[in-house]
Amino acid sequence: MRALRYWFDSNLQDQQNYADGAGIDWLRIIPFIGLHLGCFAVIWVGTSTVAVAIAIALYLLRMFAITAFYHRYFAHKAFKTSRPVQFLFALIGASATQRGPLWWAAHHRQHHRHADQKLDPHSPQQGFLWSHMGWFLSRKHFKADLSLVPELARYPELRWLDRYDIALPVLLAVLLYLTGEGLAVWSPDLNTSGWQLVIWGYFISTVVLIHATLLINSLAHRIGRRRYQTPDDSRNNFLLALLTLGEGWHNNHHYHAASARQGFYWWEIDISYYLLWLMQKLGLIWDVRTVSKQKRDARQISRESVQ
Repeated sequence: MRALRYWFDSNLQDQQNYADGAGIDWLRIIPFIGLHLGCFAVIWVGTSTVAVAIAIALYLLRMFAITAFYHRYFAHKAFKTSRPVQFLFALIGASATQRGPLWWAAHHRQHHRHADQKLDPHSPQQGFLWSHMGWFLSRKHFKADLSLVPELARYPELRWLDRYDIALPVLLAVLLYLTGEGLAVWSPDLNTSGWQLVIWGYFISTVVLIHATLLINSLAHRIGRRRYQTPDDSRNNFLLALLTLGEGWHNNHHYHAASARQGFYWWEIDISYYLLWLMQKLGLIWDVRTVSKQKRDARQISRESVQ
């Protein structure tokens, strides 16, 4: 643990973090370390088609909950929906082990207020590791500033999810275990078990999901193309867009953050928006905000830069 702490701390460029309470809280991140170590249990539980399929399905479902609802709905109010649908996707998002919707939205609004500046919770100017995961493992960012999300904080069910953010991940793991044990009894030919589904469906799927999401904070502010001259260093990255169901069009997003569609052109794949479009057609969401053609085509850099 001491060696790990030295390695992590030595990679944080802005050591002033420790003076203002933003140092890494090592006691609080033991579960985060354990989440990663748990993936190695795959050596003992093995693999099966059903386990891998469940891991992929849970990755996609929870990624959609994070990108479409935690991000575009809770943080940016890009569309409206009913209270039951809001709560349903808050539950799914909470199972992704990225804390509650109020915490997530409050920190993201702070990010947009001060993108790539000192007050940005995950500014890449403080180092890649800090922008990727150091920021949310710190004491300073452990709690949410609810004054940034007053319209959301009035819902007691959302406040409950924020206070007991570990409840949904634990429930998901329990359900996976029970499902796996049931399949082992009822369909032994599937060659799965309770612990196998827990390791693949929760541990592996969640770790990949977390780091894919975090790459938008870190890598999408370093590598990619800039279409718009925004005050920050946000960039569009095709590979990240595929990995995160559309979040990789990050320069587009910082140019017009209120848009539910982040892939502004037809060739910019934005799976989260396609699903939101379908939900709109079904009447599950409404008042979906997008970027106008006039704004989309204005203020573009004449030649996109790559660095």
